[in-house]
Amino acid sequence: MEENHSLKTLTFSLLIVTFSLFSTLSLSTFAPTDSHLISCGSTVDTTVDGRRFISDSNPNSPLLSSTHTIPFTNQNPSPNSLQIYNTARIFKKPSKYALDVKEPGVHMVRLHFHPFVSSNLDLNDAQFHVLVNGYVVLSNFSVGKVRDLVVKEYFLWVDSDKIAINFVPAKKGNFGFVNAIEVISAPKDLIADVGFLVNGNKDDKFEGLTKQALETVHRINVGGPKVTPFNDTVWRTWIPDDGFFKSGDDLLKRMYFSARIHYKIGGASREVGPDFVYNTARVISSTNGSILNVNMTWEFPVDEGYKYLVRLHFCDIASISLGLIHFNVYVNGYLAYEDLDLSSITYMLASPFYADFVVVDDSSGVLSVSVGPSKKSRTYEVDGILNGVEIMKMNNSAGSLDGKICAGMVLKSWPRANIGVLVPFVAVVFLLLSLAMIMHWRTVGMRNPATWSKLPTEVPGVSLNHGNQHLPGKA
Repeated sequence: MEENHSLKTLTFSLLIVTFSLFSTLSLSTFAPTDSHLISCGSTVDTTVDGRRFISDSNPNSPLLSSTHTIPFTNQNPSPNSLQIYNTARIFKKPSKYALDVKEPGVHMVRLHFHPFVSSNLDLNDAQFHVLVNGYVVLSNFSVGKVRDLVVKEYFLWVDSDKIAINFVPAKKGNFGFVNAIEVISAPKDLIADVGFLVNGNKDDKFEGLTKQALETVHRINVGGPKVTPFNDTVWRTWIPDDGFFKSGDDLLKRMYFSARIHYKIGGASREVGPDFVYNTARVISSTNGSILNVNMTWEFPVDEGYKYLVRLHFCDIASISLGLIHFNVYVNGYLAYEDLDLSSITYMLASPFYADFVVVDDSSGVLSVSVGPSKKSRTYEVDGILNGVEIMKMNNSAGSLDGKICAGMVLKSWPRANIGVLVPFVAVVFLLLSLAMIMHWRTVGMRNPATWSKLPTEVPGVSLNHGNQHLPGKA
């Protein structure tokens, strides 16, 4: 048993090395029109994975309020830490970066937070809000005591010549920080404008996705290893699905594919998903003469009270010929895609395809994805496959991705009080003013009773009409 496990591990490692070499040679170069990479708090530029992060301390920095900020350096950095995480910019008052935008459209914004302790200041104690172009992306945010890297990724539509990123301490005496910022034009095919609305009616669609603010909550490489920004065309991170996969049947297998992935014009591109994602999968395969009555299921924790964009990645790397695989796709228990036949969409094997679904929150705090056999599934064939999952939170009616407070209230709250205290305080003041006005009206009424006298129902020479006699209507 131990030898078998070692053999599987060795085989997996060899496949990953093969994928790495192939991927490095074959990845297309994505050159975004807008590309701002900022090393915050640093006095020198820094290169990470061949990408140059510019210091925000130079005279041409997009930081507009440097007098309210402090550059901060880790005096005892870990030998393995990247240079961009050894410095930070601290904000003790509201501060803003304003970055030039050459081309309107969807932009990716990544904020890097890596807390450290230096000079008697612990970045884990920071508590602050972050606004991006009028959206609240973080509210009362604190990295906490995990002392680990946190990278927040957002997609926002920008139609002006600037994109503004505001950092606002949660209250006077608090502070905020950031280690690095990325603002990049998204590939034009990365965010589609229309998705299937998951509500039991498979014909309903959700339009306007590109104009929503989106936050990446989960990005999963199903059946495969972690994919780092170095191996992704748009510098994303994909994590393994082991912590989310809830099915334990022995007939649910991992699949590894070492041949070429066929990206087609009009289909999923390498910017949508890299080779590493489409080269691996989990599959359902029957080995006897009956169709398995089993689904593969993944469960993901999500915040309640939001809509979610769910993107599922498929690539048939398991079939030996076209037309052999048919399966159903379920999202939150709803049948989201019936009898999915990848061959009828891609017309070739090992060619990627993705489908977007919009989920309205059901207040359960868990979002599930399942794949299983359909009525058209065949015996001795693959009865389900999934290569990758992305889940993105959509902004709520307050224009927020983190709570119900709008950007205007965040900015107005400084430096009076914490927003959590400000909202009920405003409500109490409004209630007191309303009561005072009511008491005033009652006092005036007692002093001048004629002012409040009831209109008589019968006045000599006057006929009172109830309603409007000139309203049109049916005879």
